[in-house]
Amino acid sequence: MPVASIDPPPGPCYNRLGAVRILDLAGASVSEIVVIGSLNMDLVVRAPRLPSPGETVRGEAFRTIPGGKGANQAAAIALLGQPVTMLGRVGDDAFGEQLAQNLGAKGVDPAHLLATVGVATGTATIIVDAAGQNSIVIAPGANGQVTPQDVDDCDGLLRQARYLVLQLEIPLETVAHAIDKAARHGVQVVLNPAPAAQLPARLLSRVRYLVPNESEAQWLTGLPVSDAGSAARAADRLRQQGAHTVIITLGSQGAYVASPDGSFHMPVPEVTVVDTTAAGDAFIGGLVVALSRGLSLRDAVRYASCAGALAVTRFGAQTSLPSGAEVERLFQAFRPA
Repeated sequence: MPVASIDPPPGPCYNRLGAVRILDLAGASVSEIVVIGSLNMDLVVRAPRLPSPGETVRGEAFRTIPGGKGANQAAAIALLGQPVTMLGRVGDDAFGEQLAQNLGAKGVDPAHLLATVGVATGTATIIVDAAGQNSIVIAPGANGQVTPQDVDDCDGLLRQARYLVLQLEIPLETVAHAIDKAARHGVQVVLNPAPAAQLPARLLSRVRYLVPNESEAQWLTGLPVSDAGSAARAADRLRQQGAHTVIITLGSQGAYVASPDGSFHMPVPEVTVVDTTAAGDAFIGGLVVALSRGLSLRDAVRYASCAGALAVTRFGAQTSLPSGAEVERLFQAFRPA
């Protein structure tokens, strides 16, 4: 569906910075899960290894793949069978159209996506090495234009939600505003602090589930994080800073969880790694879906670990996200002691 080229009259979710809605609100669903975050077009190339500074490495298999942590997490939730709505911004360009259409095709309600005139859609340049590890450079583009006013314009959406999922690829001011609004409405916040940024204790105290990876946890706490033992110390520090429940993902070493009810380490199913790009996003999608369906925290993290494990067996971001049936099969089979 083409992006509108004229400004519609002001109304719900219409932003005053020259943005227009991507898709008509008519027929939009009411979702218990709302994602506010980034949409990027990923520019992905495979290479034998990541280049050193000043070095040129011959790559192969260049692809453009829909991505962005917010969009990835929304798509992960939808593919697992749970209704989800996304609020975010793209540029008034071809990449923006493609990203909006792609989310709609995956089952995400895209009625609250806005196109910002005169600003490019966000991009991520990703190099994936032979071991499936990656290096990423983000150009935020329209993601940097998501404002507190955008959040206010969609107040009715948040009032009806149970979970709000956030990352840090949009302005921190907007993230903080969304967290405050969610707290007023009694909505549980799931925050993926990526890329890492300093978060005040007042903000952390309003986050129900804080889900960093090991490098983000290390940045937030100043403590080294490399395994379950060091993750335990970092999680305790983050809880002391105000976070309610901390879930630190550790790649192939699983995840460490600390909550008011106790702590535990969850291993991850053994799989063949192809590309780790969207593993964390698949994990968060699985976590939110499982929690929304009433699973215990331990089972929700086990379900999330299965989703993340399946994602690394495929190339790309949203192209790697598993279906609900795939995750359910692995979830039933994966029962660590």
